Amino acid sequence: MKKTPTAKKTSILIVDDDRHLLQSMGGWMAEQGFEVGLAHDCQTAEAHLAQNEFDLALVDLHLGADDGFSVLEHCRKHYPQTIVLLMTGYATVETGIEAVRAGAFDLLTKPLIDEEILIAIDRALSQQLVIEENQQLKAQLDSRFGMENIIANDARMQKLFDVVDSVANTKATVLVTGESGTGKSLLARAIHRRSDRRDAPFIEVACGALPENLLESELFGHVAGAFTGATSNKEGKFKQADGGTIFLDEIGTASPAMQVKLLRVLQELEFEQVGGSETFRVNTRIILATNEDLSKAVSEGTFRQDLYYRVNVINLELPSLKERVTDIPVLANYFLNKVCEETGRQIGGFEPNAMSALQNYNWPGNVRELQNIVERAVLLGKSDTIQLADLPAHISNNAMPTHSFVSTATAGRPQTLKEALEGPERQIILQVLRQNNWNRNETADQLGVNRTTLYKKMKKLGLDDPNLAASDR
Repeated sequence: MKKTPTAKKTSILIVDDDRHLLQSMGGWMAEQGFEVGLAHDCQTAEAHLAQNEFDLALVDLHLGADDGFSVLEHCRKHYPQTIVLLMTGYATVETGIEAVRAGAFDLLTKPLIDEEILIAIDRALSQQLVIEENQQLKAQLDSRFGMENIIANDARMQKLFDVVDSVANTKATVLVTGESGTGKSLLARAIHRRSDRRDAPFIEVACGALPENLLESELFGHVAGAFTGATSNKEGKFKQADGGTIFLDEIGTASPAMQVKLLRVLQELEFEQVGGSETFRVNTRIILATNEDLSKAVSEGTFRQDLYYRVNVINLELPSLKERVTDIPVLANYFLNKVCEETGRQIGGFEPNAMSALQNYNWPGNVRELQNIVERAVLLGKSDTIQLADLPAHISNNAMPTHSFVSTATAGRPQTLKEALEGPERQIILQVLRQNNWNRNETADQLGVNRTTLYKKMKKLGLDDPNLAASDR
Protein backbone atom coordinates (compact mmCIF):
# COMPACT_ATOMS: atom_id res chain seq x y z
CA MET A 1 0.00 0.00 0.00
CA LYS A 2 1.35 3.41 -0.92
CA LYS A 3 1.49 5.88 1.90
CA THR A 4 1.78 9.64 1.57
CA PRO A 5 4.08 11.33 4.09
CA THR A 6 1.20 13.30 5.62
CA ALA A 7 -1.31 10.44 5.71
CA LYS A 8 -2.28 8.98 9.07
CA LYS A 9 -0.76 5.55 9.46
CA THR A 10 -3.17 2.63 9.31
CA SER A 11 -3.22 0.79 12.65
CA ILE A 12 -3.52 -3.00 12.64
CA LEU A 13 -3.94 -5.44 15.52
CA ILE A 14 -2.56 -8.92 14.80
CA VAL A 15 -3.89 -11.76 16.95
CA ASP A 16 -2.22 -15.19 16.68
CA ASP A 17 -1.16 -17.77 19.28
CA ASP A 18 1.91 -18.68 17.20
CA ARG A 19 4.30 -16.19 18.82
CA HIS A 20 7.04 -16.68 16.22
CA LEU A 21 4.61 -15.98 13.36
CA LEU A 22 3.12 -13.11 15.35
CA GLN A 23 6.50 -11.36 15.78
CA SER A 24 7.53 -12.05 12.19
CA MET A 25 4.28 -10.70 10.71
CA GLY A 26 4.29 -7.73 13.06
CA GLY A 27 7.81 -6.73 12.06
CA TRP A 28 7.06 -7.07 8.36
CA MET A 29 3.88 -4.98 8.60
CA ALA A 30 5.71 -2.28 10.53
CA GLU A 31 8.20 -2.16 7.63
CA GLN A 32 5.24 -1.60 5.27
CA GLY A 33 4.33 1.55 7.17
CA PHE A 34 1.57 0.26 9.46
CA GLU A 35 1.21 0.91 13.17
CA VAL A 36 1.07 -2.57 14.67
CA GLY A 37 -0.28 -4.09 17.88
CA LEU A 38 0.35 -7.74 18.79
CA ALA A 39 -1.76 -10.14 20.86
CA HIS A 40 -1.40 -13.90 21.38
CA ASP A 41 -4.84 -14.53 22.95
CA CYS A 42 -8.32 -13.04 23.33
CA GLN A 43 -7.63 -11.31 26.65
CA THR A 44 -4.58 -9.49 25.32
CA ALA A 45 -6.45 -8.55 22.16
CA GLU A 46 -9.32 -7.05 24.17
CA ALA A 47 -6.84 -5.10 26.30
CA HIS A 48 -5.20 -3.65 23.16
CA LEU A 49 -8.58 -2.73 21.70
CA ALA A 50 -9.54 -0.93 24.91
CA GLN A 51 -6.36 1.16 24.87
CA ASN A 52 -5.98 1.96 21.15
CA GLU A 53 -8.14 2.62 18.10
CA PHE A 54 -7.37 0.07 15.39
CA ASP A 55 -8.46 0.44 11.79
CA LEU A 56 -8.20 -3.29 11.21
CA ALA A 57 -7.68 -6.55 13.13
CA LEU A 58 -6.04 -9.61 11.57
CA VAL A 59 -7.19 -12.51 13.74
CA ASP A 60 -6.34 -16.22 13.63
CA LEU A 61 -9.32 -18.53 14.05
CA HIS A 62 -7.50 -20.91 16.42
CA LEU A 63 -6.06 -19.23 19.50
CA GLY A 64 -5.25 -22.19 21.72
CA ALA A 65 -8.16 -22.56 24.10
CA ASP A 66 -9.77 -19.48 22.59
CA ASP A 67 -11.53 -18.80 19.30
CA GLY A 68 -10.98 -16.01 16.79
CA PHE A 69 -14.74 -15.64 16.52
CA SER A 70 -14.70 -14.32 20.11
CA VAL A 71 -12.42 -11.45 19.07
CA LEU A 72 -14.65 -10.82 16.05
CA GLU A 73 -17.77 -10.68 18.23
CA HIS A 74 -16.02 -8.37 20.70
CA CYS A 75 -15.05 -5.98 17.90
CA ARG A 76 -18.52 -6.04 16.38
CA LYS A 77 -20.10 -5.23 19.74
CA HIS A 78 -17.67 -2.66 21.16
CA TYR A 79 -15.51 -1.43 18.26
CA PRO A 80 -17.62 -1.60 15.08
CA GLN A 81 -15.26 0.81 13.30
CA THR A 82 -12.51 -1.88 13.40
CA ILE A 83 -12.53 -4.13 10.34
CA VAL A 84 -11.81 -7.79 11.09
CA LEU A 85 -9.99 -10.17 8.75
CA LEU A 86 -9.92 -13.76 9.97
CA MET A 87 -7.14 -16.18 8.97
CA THR A 88 -6.79 -19.93 9.25
CA GLY A 89 -4.75 -22.84 7.95
CA TYR A 90 -7.82 -25.06 7.74
CA ALA A 91 -10.24 -23.08 5.62
CA THR A 92 -13.37 -24.65 4.16
CA VAL A 93 -16.27 -23.16 2.26
CA GLU A 94 -18.42 -23.55 5.37
CA THR A 95 -15.85 -21.75 7.52
CA GLY A 96 -15.72 -18.87 5.05
CA ILE A 97 -19.51 -18.53 4.99
CA GLU A 98 -19.64 -18.63 8.79
CA ALA A 99 -16.93 -15.97 9.05
CA VAL A 100 -18.69 -13.56 6.68
CA ARG A 101 -22.06 -14.13 8.35
CA ALA A 102 -20.46 -13.38 11.72
CA GLY A 103 -19.28 -10.02 10.39
CA ALA A 104 -15.72 -10.65 9.19
CA PHE A 105 -14.69 -8.79 6.06
CA ASP A 106 -12.81 -11.80 4.69
CA LEU A 107 -11.21 -15.14 5.60
CA LEU A 108 -7.56 -15.52 4.57
CA THR A 109 -5.88 -18.89 4.19
CA LYS A 110 -2.47 -19.67 5.64
CA PRO A 111 0.30 -19.70 4.64
CA LEU A 112 -0.19 -16.01 3.91
CA ILE A 113 1.49 -14.45 0.89
CA ASP A 114 2.74 -10.91 1.40
CA GLU A 115 1.03 -9.46 -1.66
CA GLU A 116 -2.29 -11.18 -0.85
CA ILE A 117 -2.24 -9.69 2.64
CA LEU A 118 -1.67 -6.18 1.30
CA ILE A 119 -4.40 -6.58 -1.32
CA ALA A 120 -6.87 -7.85 1.31
CA ILE A 121 -6.03 -4.99 3.67
CA ASP A 122 -6.29 -2.41 0.88
CA ARG A 123 -9.65 -3.80 -0.24
CA ALA A 124 -11.02 -3.78 3.31
CA LEU A 125 -9.87 -0.22 4.01
CA SER A 126 -11.19 0.99 0.66
CA GLN A 127 -14.63 -0.44 1.37
CA GLN A 128 -14.60 1.08 4.84
CA LEU A 129 -13.77 4.45 3.30
CA VAL A 130 -16.73 4.14 0.91
CA ILE A 131 -19.03 3.25 3.82
CA GLU A 132 -17.84 6.26 5.82
CA GLU A 133 -18.25 8.58 2.85
CA ASN A 134 -21.77 7.24 2.27
CA GLN A 135 -22.61 7.83 5.92
CA GLN A 136 -21.31 11.39 5.71
CA LEU A 137 -23.30 12.03 2.52
CA LYS A 138 -26.38 10.49 4.10
CA ALA A 139 -25.97 12.75 7.13
CA GLN A 140 -25.63 15.77 4.84
CA LEU A 141 -28.71 14.75 2.86
CA ASP A 142 -30.67 14.15 6.06
CA SER A 143 -29.63 17.59 7.24
CA ARG A 144 -30.55 19.25 3.94
CA PHE A 145 -33.53 17.20 2.83
CA GLY A 146 -34.56 15.57 6.10
CA MET A 147 -37.90 17.32 5.88
CA GLU A 148 -38.67 14.97 3.00
CA ASN A 149 -38.95 17.67 0.32
CA ILE A 150 -41.15 19.95 2.40
CA ILE A 151 -40.28 23.27 0.79
CA ALA A 152 -40.96 26.26 3.00
CA ASN A 153 -39.65 29.72 3.90
CA ASP A 154 -42.73 30.65 5.93
CA ALA A 155 -41.85 31.51 9.54
CA ARG A 156 -44.55 29.21 10.95
CA MET A 157 -43.25 26.31 8.91
CA GLN A 158 -39.71 26.96 10.14
CA LYS A 159 -40.98 26.86 13.73
CA LEU A 160 -42.75 23.61 12.90
CA PHE A 161 -39.48 22.16 11.62
CA ASP A 162 -37.81 23.11 14.91
CA VAL A 163 -40.46 21.13 16.79
CA VAL A 164 -39.92 18.16 14.47
CA ASP A 165 -36.22 18.20 15.31
CA SER A 166 -37.08 18.28 19.01
CA VAL A 167 -39.52 15.36 19.01
CA ALA A 168 -38.15 13.15 16.22
CA ASN A 169 -35.93 11.06 18.48
CA THR A 170 -38.54 10.55 21.21
CA LYS A 171 -41.16 7.82 21.44
CA ALA A 172 -43.97 10.33 21.92
CA THR A 173 -47.09 9.88 19.82
CA VAL A 174 -47.48 12.70 17.29
CA LEU A 175 -50.73 14.01 15.81
CA VAL A 176 -50.35 15.92 12.54
CA THR A 177 -53.31 18.10 11.66
CA GLY A 178 -54.10 20.32 8.72
CA GLU A 179 -56.23 20.59 5.62
CA SER A 180 -56.08 17.95 2.92
CA GLY A 181 -53.07 18.41 0.67
CA THR A 182 -50.89 20.33 3.14
CA GLY A 183 -48.26 17.57 3.36
CA LYS A 184 -49.11 15.61 6.50
CA SER A 185 -47.66 12.38 5.08
CA LEU A 186 -44.43 14.18 4.14
CA LEU A 187 -44.12 15.58 7.65
CA ALA A 188 -44.64 12.13 9.17
CA ARG A 189 -41.88 10.75 6.96
CA ALA A 190 -39.64 13.64 7.99
CA ILE A 191 -40.10 12.75 11.65
CA HIS A 192 -39.18 9.15 10.88
CA ARG A 193 -36.14 10.13 8.79
CA ARG A 194 -34.81 12.37 11.56
CA SER A 195 -35.20 9.72 14.27
CA ASP A 196 -32.94 6.85 15.26
CA ARG A 197 -35.53 4.58 13.62
CA ARG A 198 -34.67 5.90 10.14
CA ASP A 199 -33.22 2.56 8.99
CA ALA A 200 -36.30 0.62 10.17
CA PRO A 201 -39.61 0.44 8.26
CA PHE A 202 -41.96 3.38 7.78
CA ILE A 203 -45.45 1.96 7.23
CA GLU A 204 -48.31 4.18 6.07
CA VAL A 205 -51.98 3.24 6.38
CA ALA A 206 -54.86 5.31 4.96
CA CYS A 207 -57.50 4.45 7.55
CA GLY A 208 -60.32 6.14 5.63
CA ALA A 209 -59.75 4.01 2.52
CA LEU A 210 -60.69 0.69 4.16
CA PRO A 211 -63.91 -0.65 5.71
CA GLU A 212 -63.64 -1.46 9.41
CA ASN A 213 -63.24 -5.25 9.12
CA LEU A 214 -60.47 -4.92 6.54
CA LEU A 215 -58.78 -2.09 8.46
CA GLU A 216 -58.51 -4.25 11.59
CA SER A 217 -56.93 -7.05 9.57
CA GLU A 218 -54.65 -4.57 7.81
CA LEU A 219 -53.41 -3.11 11.09
CA PHE A 220 -53.20 -6.19 13.30
CA GLY A 221 -53.14 -9.11 10.86
CA HIS A 222 -55.30 -12.23 10.99
CA VAL A 223 -55.04 -15.98 11.34
CA ALA A 224 -56.20 -18.46 8.73
CA GLY A 225 -59.96 -19.01 8.91
CA ALA A 226 -60.64 -15.81 10.84
CA PHE A 227 -63.18 -14.78 8.20
CA THR A 228 -64.28 -15.74 4.71
CA GLY A 229 -61.32 -15.44 2.38
CA ALA A 230 -58.69 -15.63 5.13
CA THR A 231 -56.97 -18.72 3.73
CA SER A 232 -53.63 -18.07 5.43
CA ASN A 233 -52.08 -16.10 8.26
CA LYS A 234 -51.39 -12.43 7.56
CA GLU A 235 -48.94 -10.18 9.36
CA GLY A 236 -50.41 -6.75 10.14
CA LYS A 237 -48.93 -3.31 9.61
CA PHE A 238 -48.13 -2.82 13.30
CA LYS A 239 -45.97 -5.95 13.25
CA GLN A 240 -44.33 -4.88 9.98
CA ALA A 241 -43.46 -1.52 11.57
CA ASP A 242 -41.86 -3.12 14.65
CA GLY A 243 -38.74 -1.10 15.45
CA GLY A 244 -39.83 1.63 13.04
CA THR A 245 -42.77 3.99 12.57
CA ILE A 246 -46.41 3.48 11.61
CA PHE A 247 -48.33 6.43 10.17
CA LEU A 248 -52.11 6.25 10.52
CA ASP A 249 -53.67 8.80 8.18
CA GLU A 250 -57.31 9.93 8.39
CA ILE A 251 -57.56 8.69 11.98
CA GLY A 252 -60.74 10.70 12.47
CA THR A 253 -62.63 8.18 10.31
CA ALA A 254 -62.01 5.27 12.71
CA SER A 255 -65.16 3.58 14.01
CA PRO A 256 -65.94 3.45 17.76
CA ALA A 257 -64.87 -0.23 17.90
CA MET A 258 -61.61 0.51 16.11
CA GLN A 259 -60.98 3.46 18.42
CA VAL A 260 -61.08 1.09 21.41
CA LYS A 261 -58.51 -1.20 19.79
CA LEU A 262 -56.28 1.73 18.86
CA LEU A 263 -56.40 3.08 22.40
CA ARG A 264 -55.06 -0.21 23.74
CA VAL A 265 -52.25 -0.31 21.19
CA LEU A 266 -51.29 3.29 21.94
CA GLN A 267 -51.22 2.63 25.68
CA GLU A 268 -49.65 -0.83 25.80
CA LEU A 269 -48.29 -1.49 22.28
CA GLU A 270 -50.03 -4.87 22.45
CA PHE A 271 -52.64 -6.47 20.21
CA GLU A 272 -54.05 -9.76 18.96
CA GLN A 273 -54.58 -10.72 15.35
CA VAL A 274 -58.12 -11.02 14.05
CA GLY A 275 -59.31 -14.50 15.00
CA GLY A 276 -56.17 -15.19 17.07
CA SER A 277 -55.46 -15.45 20.79
CA GLU A 278 -51.70 -14.81 20.85
CA THR A 279 -50.74 -11.36 22.14
CA PHE A 280 -48.07 -9.52 20.17
CA ARG A 281 -46.00 -6.69 21.61
CA VAL A 282 -44.21 -4.23 19.32
CA ASN A 283 -41.77 -1.36 19.60
CA THR A 284 -43.43 0.93 17.09
CA ARG A 285 -43.48 4.73 16.93
CA ILE A 286 -47.00 5.92 16.14
CA ILE A 287 -47.79 9.06 14.13
CA LEU A 288 -51.38 9.93 13.30
CA ALA A 289 -52.94 12.52 11.02
CA THR A 290 -56.33 14.03 10.36
CA ASN A 291 -57.89 16.94 8.51
CA GLU A 292 -60.84 16.89 10.92
CA ASP A 293 -61.31 18.85 14.15
CA LEU A 294 -60.95 16.03 16.68
CA SER A 295 -61.84 18.24 19.65
CA LYS A 296 -65.16 19.00 17.93
CA ALA A 297 -65.62 15.29 17.19
CA VAL A 298 -65.11 14.59 20.91
CA SER A 299 -67.78 17.12 21.90
CA GLU A 300 -70.12 15.59 19.31
CA GLY A 301 -69.48 12.09 20.69
CA THR A 302 -67.99 10.62 17.50
CA PHE A 303 -64.42 10.40 18.81
CA ARG A 304 -63.44 8.96 22.18
CA GLN A 305 -62.19 11.54 24.65
CA ASP A 306 -59.59 9.20 26.19
CA LEU A 307 -58.24 8.35 22.73
CA TYR A 308 -58.10 12.03 21.85
CA TYR A 309 -56.01 12.79 24.92
CA ARG A 310 -53.76 9.84 24.07
CA VAL A 311 -53.13 10.85 20.45
CA ASN A 312 -52.85 14.57 21.13
CA VAL A 313 -49.55 14.35 23.03
CA ILE A 314 -47.70 16.43 20.44
CA ASN A 315 -49.79 18.26 17.87
CA LEU A 316 -48.13 19.56 14.72
CA GLU A 317 -50.55 21.75 12.77
CA LEU A 318 -49.68 22.38 9.15
CA PRO A 319 -50.90 25.77 7.90
CA SER A 320 -52.87 25.85 4.67
CA LEU A 321 -51.19 27.15 1.52
CA LYS A 322 -53.33 30.30 1.53
CA GLU A 323 -51.71 31.09 4.90
CA ARG A 324 -48.23 30.55 3.38
CA VAL A 325 -48.46 32.95 0.45
CA THR A 326 -44.71 33.67 0.60
CA ASP A 327 -44.04 29.98 -0.08
CA ILE A 328 -46.06 29.88 -3.32
CA PRO A 329 -43.25 31.16 -5.61
CA VAL A 330 -40.75 28.80 -3.97
CA LEU A 331 -43.05 25.79 -4.26
CA ALA A 332 -44.18 26.66 -7.78
CA ASN A 333 -40.60 26.90 -9.04
CA TYR A 334 -39.64 23.71 -7.22
CA PHE A 335 -42.46 21.80 -8.92
CA LEU A 336 -41.64 23.48 -12.23
CA ASN A 337 -38.00 22.32 -12.10
CA LYS A 338 -39.06 18.85 -11.03
CA VAL A 339 -41.51 18.41 -13.93
CA CYS A 340 -39.01 19.86 -16.43
CA GLU A 341 -36.41 17.38 -15.24
CA GLU A 342 -38.84 14.49 -15.60
CA THR A 343 -40.17 15.53 -19.02
CA GLY A 344 -37.12 17.13 -20.59
CA ARG A 345 -38.97 20.42 -21.12
CA GLN A 346 -37.01 23.68 -21.02
CA ILE A 347 -39.09 26.32 -19.24
CA GLY A 348 -37.47 29.39 -17.76
CA GLY A 349 -40.02 30.26 -15.09
CA PHE A 350 -43.33 32.07 -14.56
CA GLU A 351 -44.47 35.29 -16.14
CA PRO A 352 -45.22 37.92 -13.43
CA ASN A 353 -48.98 37.91 -14.10
CA ALA A 354 -49.05 34.10 -13.93
CA MET A 355 -47.26 34.12 -10.57
CA SER A 356 -49.59 36.87 -9.41
CA ALA A 357 -52.57 34.64 -10.25
CA LEU A 358 -51.05 31.76 -8.28
CA GLN A 359 -50.48 33.98 -5.27
CA ASN A 360 -54.00 35.40 -5.32
CA TYR A 361 -55.76 32.05 -5.61
CA ASN A 362 -57.31 30.53 -2.47
CA TRP A 363 -55.86 26.99 -2.95
CA PRO A 364 -58.55 24.77 -1.40
CA GLY A 365 -56.45 21.75 -2.45
CA ASN A 366 -53.31 23.26 -0.91
CA VAL A 367 -49.81 22.15 -1.97
CA ARG A 368 -51.10 19.08 -3.79
CA GLU A 369 -53.33 21.26 -5.97
CA LEU A 370 -50.47 23.65 -6.71
CA GLN A 371 -48.29 20.74 -7.81
CA ASN A 372 -51.00 19.48 -10.17
CA ILE A 373 -51.55 22.97 -11.64
CA VAL A 374 -47.84 23.44 -12.31
CA GLU A 375 -47.56 19.99 -13.92
CA ARG A 376 -50.54 20.80 -16.15
CA ALA A 377 -49.04 24.15 -17.16
CA VAL A 378 -45.72 22.55 -18.08
CA LEU A 379 -47.30 19.76 -20.11
CA LEU A 380 -49.82 21.95 -21.96
CA GLY A 381 -47.83 25.18 -22.24
CA LYS A 382 -46.45 26.22 -25.64
CA SER A 383 -43.98 28.89 -24.52
CA ASP A 384 -40.58 28.82 -22.82
CA THR A 385 -42.19 30.40 -19.75
CA ILE A 386 -45.43 29.72 -17.90
CA GLN A 387 -47.99 32.23 -19.18
CA LEU A 388 -51.24 33.33 -17.58
CA ALA A 389 -53.07 31.51 -20.40
CA ASP A 390 -51.40 28.24 -19.33
CA LEU A 391 -53.31 28.31 -16.04
CA PRO A 392 -56.94 27.17 -15.59
CA ALA A 393 -59.50 29.95 -15.85
CA HIS A 394 -60.50 29.76 -12.19
CA ILE A 395 -56.89 30.60 -11.31
CA SER A 396 -55.96 32.99 -14.12
CA ASN A 397 -58.95 35.17 -13.20
CA ASN A 398 -57.10 36.02 -9.98
CA ALA A 399 -54.20 37.73 -11.75
CA MET A 400 -53.41 41.30 -10.74
CA PRO A 401 -52.32 43.51 -13.67
CA THR A 402 -48.63 44.10 -13.22
CA HIS A 403 -48.94 47.68 -14.49
CA SER A 404 -51.42 48.60 -11.74
CA PHE A 405 -48.54 49.07 -9.29
CA VAL A 406 -46.31 51.11 -11.59
CA SER A 407 -45.94 54.75 -10.65
CA THR A 408 -47.24 57.45 -12.99
CA ALA A 409 -43.64 58.44 -13.68
CA THR A 410 -43.15 55.20 -15.64
CA ALA A 411 -46.40 55.37 -17.58
CA GLY A 412 -46.08 55.38 -21.32
CA ARG A 413 -42.84 53.43 -21.49
CA PRO A 414 -42.01 49.67 -21.22
CA GLN A 415 -41.58 48.28 -17.71
CA THR A 416 -38.17 47.32 -16.42
CA LEU A 417 -37.78 43.90 -14.80
CA LYS A 418 -37.58 45.58 -11.40
CA GLU A 419 -40.87 47.39 -12.00
CA ALA A 420 -42.55 44.24 -13.31
CA LEU A 421 -41.63 42.36 -10.14
CA GLU A 422 -43.06 45.04 -7.86
CA GLY A 423 -46.63 43.89 -8.51
CA PRO A 424 -46.20 40.34 -7.14
CA GLU A 425 -44.00 41.66 -4.31
CA ARG A 426 -46.66 44.17 -3.29
CA GLN A 427 -49.34 41.49 -3.39
CA ILE A 428 -47.29 39.15 -1.18
CA ILE A 429 -46.64 41.84 1.43
CA LEU A 430 -50.28 42.97 1.34
CA GLN A 431 -51.61 39.45 1.90
CA VAL A 432 -49.26 38.77 4.81
CA LEU A 433 -50.10 42.13 6.37
CA ARG A 434 -53.78 41.23 6.16
CA GLN A 435 -53.16 37.78 7.62
CA ASN A 436 -51.45 39.41 10.60
CA ASN A 437 -54.08 42.15 10.95
CA TRP A 438 -51.51 44.72 9.78
CA ASN A 439 -49.10 43.87 12.59
CA ARG A 440 -45.79 44.89 11.03
CA ASN A 441 -43.55 43.01 13.46
CA GLU A 442 -45.31 39.69 12.84
CA THR A 443 -45.38 40.38 9.11
CA ALA A 444 -41.65 41.05 9.02
CA ASP A 445 -40.98 37.81 10.93
CA GLN A 446 -43.19 35.78 8.59
CA LEU A 447 -41.60 37.31 5.49
CA GLY A 448 -38.12 36.69 6.88
CA VAL A 449 -37.03 40.35 6.68
CA ASN A 450 -36.21 42.92 9.33
CA ARG A 451 -38.70 45.63 10.21
CA THR A 452 -36.71 48.43 8.59
CA THR A 453 -36.68 46.59 5.27
CA LEU A 454 -40.42 45.98 5.51
CA TYR A 455 -41.15 49.64 6.27
CA LYS A 456 -39.09 50.77 3.27
CA LYS A 457 -40.84 48.33 0.94
CA MET A 458 -44.28 49.32 2.24
CA LYS A 459 -43.52 52.99 1.58
CA LYS A 460 -42.13 52.25 -1.87
CA LEU A 461 -45.11 50.10 -2.84
CA GLY A 462 -47.77 52.41 -1.42
CA LEU A 463 -48.71 50.13 1.48
CA ASP A 464 -48.02 52.64 4.25
CA ASP A 465 -51.31 54.45 3.66
CA PRO A 466 -53.34 54.28 6.95
CA ASN A 467 -56.56 54.27 4.95
CA LEU A 468 -55.57 50.98 3.35
CA ALA A 469 -55.23 49.27 6.72
CA ALA A 470 -58.41 50.91 8.04
CA SER A 471 -60.39 49.55 5.09
CA ASP A 472 -59.53 45.99 6.13
CA ARG A 473 -60.80 46.46 9.67
